[in-house]
This record gives sequence, structure tokens and C-alpha cells, in this order.
Amino acid sequence: MQNLKTSKNNKNKLIISLGDPAGIGTEITLKALGSEYLNKNIYPILVGCKNNIHSVYLKLIEHGINSIPNPDKLDIIDIPLEEKIIPGVVNKYSGSASYKWLLNAINFLLEGKANALVTAPISKVAWHKAGHEFAGQTELLGKVTNKKTSMLFTAISPNNGWRFNTLLATTHIPLNKINDTLTKKLIRYKLDALLDFCRKFKEKPVLQIAGLNPHAGEEGKIGSEEQNIIIPTLNEWQSDNPTIKIFGPTPPDTCWISSINAWNSASNVNNAPDGILSLYHDQGLIPVKLIAFDEAVNTTLGLPFVRTSPDHGVALDIAGKFTAREKSMVAALNNAWLLSQ
Repeated sequence: MQNLKTSKNNKNKLIISLGDPAGIGTEITLKALGSEYLNKNIYPILVGCKNNIHSVYLKLIEHGINSIPNPDKLDIIDIPLEEKIIPGVVNKYSGSASYKWLLNAINFLLEGKANALVTAPISKVAWHKAGHEFAGQTELLGKVTNKKTSMLFTAISPNNGWRFNTLLATTHIPLNKINDTLTKKLIRYKLDALLDFCRKFKEKPVLQIAGLNPHAGEEGKIGSEEQNIIIPTLNEWQSDNPTIKIFGPTPPDTCWISSINAWNSASNVNNAPDGILSLYHDQGLIPVKLIAFDEAVNTTLGLPFVRTSPDHGVALDIAGKFTAREKSMVAALNNAWLLSQ
């Protein structure tokens, strides 16, 4: 491990893996580290290619973006690129780089040298080209730490400070495998994880669960999962957690309406749940991104350390154009610091 510039308290250290170098990871990280909205307690440690970081820095300066830190003044764990990378074009070399950077960041944390992990976006296609058959960073984190993980998206409304939370019961699996995956045991586990997270901010949070079928099954007329699995599981869980209010299954097309109202107006905050359990990936991510695209943060629960990430991807269509917004990365850094204190 390289010698770092600082001996600051690990409590404030966040290690940042820079994601796919063909994407916008380095750009949004440098922009975020120069943001006036970044928590000033944060001490960042970057894992990536030092030469590439310098190159992105100089190009940002050329584009008139000056409120960014000079890489010479940052702690960087330098893992050089094997080949030249073209912005917007992922390949096995970009996939290999982002994979190595993440593994090194994880090991750094497991050695107790930092307090939380923030990951810039990776390309799953590039990982597969490099021979790494993981569905995403969350799955790799679970395997390396031997922990059962959950994927939660959290965001703080800039309008009123209300915190919006959505946890996914299933993540990166095909749509036709959701029914077989949604067991009573899984739903109970995810409700427990959602409750634990929401309790960080409220002693008795209100939880809501989305239905799986249109109209939440219409009492069995449009699918039987609500009647056979979801409702009995909610009743059992409610019996075991009598002090917690839980609603659902709610028709998916209306499940997030109270959340968007709360996001936009403080007068509606008390009418919205503190956490929503979504039953599959896109069911939860579509409303999250529509409501809070720039503020939402992907948070991995169940790890021995805090991990957050922006809620967007590598954005290959704008890579190298230096127009990417850094708001979600700022939110990821700020949430990682807050959750790890």
C-alpha cells in the first residue's frame, strides 16, 4: 500500500474508487470535491490512475471549471491503466481498471484505514469483457465481505430537508426470475433492513410496501403473489413489530405519490412513509430517479462499513464532454460521512 500524505483521524476518511475510466467517474469526483456543498470534514482518498486523474483535471481547467482540487494535493492510491482509454468507449481494459480499483478500496477499508467507501459508476458490460461476471458493484462487495447485502436509495429533499428512502427487495435479476426470488424470508429480511436504516433518523418510522402486480393484484384477480405471499408476510412482520406502522401492498402506480408530494412541500411530509420497500429493481428506481435524480444515493446495507454511490451510471454519451453534474456524487460523499459517524 502506498504512503499517503496524511495521518488524519480515519473517522473523516472516505475512500473513493473512481469507477470506469471511460465514463464520468473521475470528472464528477473532482467536481464534487470542489463543491461548496461538500461537507468540509471529509478527507478523501482516491483509488485510480494518477495520470488519468491529472489528465481529467487539466481538461476540466481548460473548460473553465476551476473550483476543483489539484490532484497533487490529494491522497491517491495509484493503480495505472494498462492501456489508453477512449472516453465513452468501454472495453476489457476499462473494466479491469474499475474492478481493480474497487477491490483495492475494499481492502483498504477492511484494513481499517478509512471509515467509508464511495464508488463512482462502473460499466457491467466492461466488467464482463474483463472476465468479471458480477451483476454489479453491490454483488462484488457482498462476496468479498461474505455479507448479505441490500440496495437502498436515499435522498434529502433540497426543498425541505425531508429524507426519502426506497429499498429494493430484488436487484439485478431478470424480470422472469422475480416471482421465484420473492419468498417470505426475503421480504421479512428486507423489511428488517429498511426498518434498521430508517431508525437512524426516526425512532418509529412508517413503512410502505409496493405491490407486485397491477392494482396490487386486485384481490387475486391479477396475480396471486399479493394474496399468497406478500400480505401474509406483512401480517406476520407487523405482529412481530407492533409499534411500527406499515402499509401495503400498495398499487405500484400510486405507491410513490405521497413521496413526491413530501419531496416538494413540507406540508405533505407527515403524509408520506419514511421508507418504501420496492419488489424489483425498475419498480423502485423509476420513481426514485424521477423524484430525486440529482440527490439520490445508492447505499449498500449489511456491509461491515458504509458504502454509497451516485444513483446514475457511467454516462458514456457525455463522457469526455465535461458537462456531467456532480450533485449525486456530492450527496454520496455527504451521506457516506454522515452514516459512518
